[in-house]
Amino acid sequence: MPASPLLVIGGPTGTGKSALSLDVAESLIASGRPAEIVNADAMQLYRGMDIGTAKLPHSERRGIPHHLFDVLDVTEVSTVADYQSLARAAVSDIRARGAEPIVVGGSGLYISALVHDLRFPGTDAAVRAALEAELDRVGPDAMWTRLESLDPPAAAVIDRSNGRRVIRALEVIAITGETYSATLPDRTSPWTPHTLVVLDVPIEERPALKLRLGDRVEAMFRDGLVEETRGLLEAGLRDGVTASRAIGYSQAIGVIDGTMDVVAAVEETTALTLRYVRRQRSWFGRYDDGVRVTTADALPRALDALRAV
Repeated sequence: MPASPLLVIGGPTGTGKSALSLDVAESLIASGRPAEIVNADAMQLYRGMDIGTAKLPHSERRGIPHHLFDVLDVTEVSTVADYQSLARAAVSDIRARGAEPIVVGGSGLYISALVHDLRFPGTDAAVRAALEAELDRVGPDAMWTRLESLDPPAAAVIDRSNGRRVIRALEVIAITGETYSATLPDRTSPWTPHTLVVLDVPIEERPALKLRLGDRVEAMFRDGLVEETRGLLEAGLRDGVTASRAIGYSQAIGVIDGTMDVVAAVEETTALTLRYVRRQRSWFGRYDDGVRVTTADALPRALDALRAV
């Protein structure tokens, strides 16, 4: 019997994706179909990065198995290619045990790498080293401006402050002679049949979402983000190319180093979070086949979408 379509729940930060994934899993289990959850949030892959990623505690996972949480040390680099391999293995393993995998998260490129025929050009150490040296010299904004001139579609989906992703795009262009955007997902060639459910708030509720996200950032710092970061620094966070730049943790490092106070850290983290939400909304907005739901109708519509395929 062929596997049922893979259910993927994506969308902006703070919209209730984790709760929806649990509700869907419980509904499937109640109907006699075991279900397990696979993480698609890049920063929740890291052990110890709990407060700043709003990682769901084990006590709130309702006894449902969760995969690809806490699988990397903060010193390790998280790459889309590695995630693709890990996530596909997790999905295949869950299916082999007769259960339904539910993928949930807001990292759009990670989700695309899992479900679409996305392939990854190699790397060139010399090209990468030269680009990294230039990044250190001129900063990410200048590098992003160059990327925009060479490959506007790629620049449109890469945050100009994310130097690591900017130089990766420039590296691909230098190595292949083609645009980086040409390597982005080919949605005509899926790795597996899937149903994408995009969860967001209605337009009229977006101002309230912004306020909630601001409150959440304040709560993170109040509830120990700086202390959590201090412990992660002892575990090597400062050497972690990916983890050390995570929104919230980078600002907490600034507090620890004395380069900003907590008020400034909260303000900067909130601003970057809201910018990230806009990028997520833009990314998921490109998928015409996505089933768009809001909190009010999320569960029944997600289940209907799964049954309809």
